[in-house]
Amino acid sequence: MKKLLCAAGLGLALAASAASAADKIAVVNVSSIFQQLPQRATVAKQLENEFKGRATDLQAQERAIQAQMQNLQRNASTMKASERASLEKDIMAKRQDFEAKAQAFEQDNRSRQMEERNKILTTIQAAVKKVAVSEGYDVVLDANTVAYAADSKDITSDVLKQVK
Repeated sequence: MKKLLCAAGLGLALAASAASAADKIAVVNVSSIFQQLPQRATVAKQLENEFKGRATDLQAQERAIQAQMQNLQRNASTMKASERASLEKDIMAKRQDFEAKAQAFEQDNRSRQMEERNKILTTIQAAVKKVAVSEGYDVVLDANTVAYAADSKDITSDVLKQVK
């Protein structure tokens, strides 16, 4: 009998804590906040300037390769076989160099974009935590991952104000 009362008491305590936890759940739309941040545009411009020189060099290198290929197509019939083979070899070497540089450029650009994105997301997470603590929420879920939340409050605008 004593075990039954203890189990019933524990069950009531768990049910009460679950009910009180349900009252302290909020949702936030992180992707919406990310899209609305003015820092995002600033970072995009900064990254564009950072990679502008390399992008320009790659474009110039590609144009030079295209010009050589057009020259080869135009003059192949009048060239000596050794000249044509030498030009083809030169074009292939330049194309391989270009592809390696382009791949490194893409990888560096992608890496920097992820780095800056993660910095912004860290700022957003800190703002979510600050709003959650100040308003007394136990759980904050991303609105994009929640199918339905009846008794939750959307704190997206509060977090956006905090981040700006």
